[in-house]
Amino acid sequence: MRRSRSRRVARLVVATLGAAAVVALFASPVAAQSINRSAIDDLNEQLLYVALPLVLFVELTLVYALYRFRDNDDPQPTTKDPALEITWTAATGVILLFVGLSAFFVLANPYITPTAAGQSDTGLSEDAVEIEVVAYQWGWEFRYQGEGVTSKSQLVLPRSRDVAFSFTTRDVIHSFYVPELGLKQDIIPGQTTEARTRATETGEYTLYCAELCGVGHTRMHGTVRVVSPTEYEEWLEGRRGE
Repeated sequence: MRRSRSRRVARLVVATLGAAAVVALFASPVAAQSINRSAIDDLNEQLLYVALPLVLFVELTLVYALYRFRDNDDPQPTTKDPALEITWTAATGVILLFVGLSAFFVLANPYITPTAAGQSDTGLSEDAVEIEVVAYQWGWEFRYQGEGVTSKSQLVLPRSRDVAFSFTTRDVIHSFYVPELGLKQDIIPGQTTEARTRATETGEYTLYCAELCGVGHTRMHGTVRVVSPTEYEEWLEGRRGE
């Protein structure tokens, strides 16, 4: 009987360590497509490196307790250990402080929260592209400021160049969401909200409305194309003639 239990415990330990190894294997994300996504991925990776040892510690402690006290028919209360209590309280405080500071610095990043920097134009390059995004039931309109260009449903961005967005809506609440670029911004009636990005990889991504906005909500999609600077200028020139 004891051998059978020992084997079950051993299998549980192996399964736990194997699951942790799988998590660690897939912990490193692929190359981010924008500095927004890079900041978010870096934060997630830091928190994972903190969470994974804690998970292993808790699981191994649980397995040990199951094995160590498996035949205890007369359990007794745990004796007081002030040193141990102080240690785990202090360790918990250090972990929470690390998590809080890590999240704070990401939220203070103007590419994540533009207003956190105090001024919406802080850190923007001189050649930044300014785009007004107008949401409506159930579509998107993009106005390229200073270029005389407007497009619908397709947003074209130059690679490696700052882009500053201003968002308004003609009707109800919408939400501008491009997961691959780490962009998500609610759009509130009567308000102008802002966001910014700098895409680092060319490609085509899907734009979603992430706020339920009516019967056509599921169809409120768009396309975001990130192209080279040369291709972007050519696209603008072609649109000016329309």
